[in-house]
Amino acid sequence: MIRILKMGDVPAAEIFDRGIPTVDVGDVVADIIRNVRKRGDAALFDYTERFDGVRPKRLDVTQAEMDEAMASVDPALLRVLEKAAANIRKFHSRQVRNSFIINDEDGIVMGQKVIPVDRAGLYVPGGTAAYPSTVLMDLIPAKIAGVPEVVVTTPPGKNGKVNPVILAAARIGGADRILKVGGAQAIAALAYGTESVPKVDKIVGPGNAFVAEAKRQVYGVVSIDMIAGPSEILVVADGKSNPRHLAADLLSQAEHDKMASAVLVTDSGELALAVQAEIERQLSLLERAEIARFSIEHNGKIIVTENLSAAIDAANEIAPEHLELCVDNPFDYLDKIRHAGSVFMGRNCPEALGDYLAGPNHTLPTQGTAKFSSPLSVDDFVKKTQYTYFTRDALNRVAEDVALFARAEGLTGHARSALSRGEAEA
Repeated sequence: MIRILKMGDVPAAEIFDRGIPTVDVGDVVADIIRNVRKRGDAALFDYTERFDGVRPKRLDVTQAEMDEAMASVDPALLRVLEKAAANIRKFHSRQVRNSFIINDEDGIVMGQKVIPVDRAGLYVPGGTAAYPSTVLMDLIPAKIAGVPEVVVTTPPGKNGKVNPVILAAARIGGADRILKVGGAQAIAALAYGTESVPKVDKIVGPGNAFVAEAKRQVYGVVSIDMIAGPSEILVVADGKSNPRHLAADLLSQAEHDKMASAVLVTDSGELALAVQAEIERQLSLLERAEIARFSIEHNGKIIVTENLSAAIDAANEIAPEHLELCVDNPFDYLDKIRHAGSVFMGRNCPEALGDYLAGPNHTLPTQGTAKFSSPLSVDDFVKKTQYTYFTRDALNRVAEDVALFARAEGLTGHARSALSRGEAEA
């Protein structure tokens, strides 16, 4: 049963404890990365056989496999995927940054170019659940950014094939290549390249502890989006909220995996008890009830505060991945939310809406990192290059200032460089 904790009656450490044990897989992952770097495709085939129970004949998904997948997916689901893709494109198209130029002083031109990375790698998890939504959420911003090549890696099933819905989403999103490889070995392959897997400049996408650790270890060789932890939801709700809806929303995250976190913060003790009972009732209705119950009992909690202001403060301290504001006039509270990956406003906006269809990205900062990081966006797939142009006269107008600054730092060579163009030629 989910715990109920009253703010002020229990230590703050218990209120804000995430309850997620750390798993040290660093050495295992380091060995996998070394092996992939040394043996390339051969290591990938061996790991796929070991971890996924199949040894595919080739790593690339063929056009025939893509066509077969598209033909096998329910047409109604294809329409939903297309609708979701359109919403994602609509939202993320507004994120596009433009290059700029400044030339308002005589003889001086400065500017910034916004350039997409040459190649991006998108990791799509397999395991206990397949996520075509992740394909769309991570792939579409990359293509909007103008990335010339996006490579998708995902583990195959025991039949040697990739989940057809994953392939359908990849085609709809515009993937350039899809490879049958998962786990830390996929991250290693994307970072360093193998005979079949091209080296990329940026790796994005969620995964288990091994994938997260692999991303951590290859960072610097490539860029990554974030080190994502288990999925989280925090619901801020007043006493008018429907406990049935709140329980359903909390369980929607608890069913992700056993390490997922579901938290309710409310100013109503009566609502807390009602939601606690409703969670127990609804647990029995879930296909993934065992996973959800473990998550609820180990990482879930209901926090009761004196008022909604204190509830907002608690939410900001936790800085959740997903935050639902189940209150009247939610826009009155939006400016008070400082730390959250994505905010769902009002009583009719379940977090599941954002997972699939609304349009804002669902690849979000977790484990409190929303205090300093952001959702995946078009910005993740571009870099900026700045440039400066001065005529000789423009340089000479400021050369003494540059030299004075340089000498203050003890760098007389810098000073000489700035002044040299104003000196008479020997």
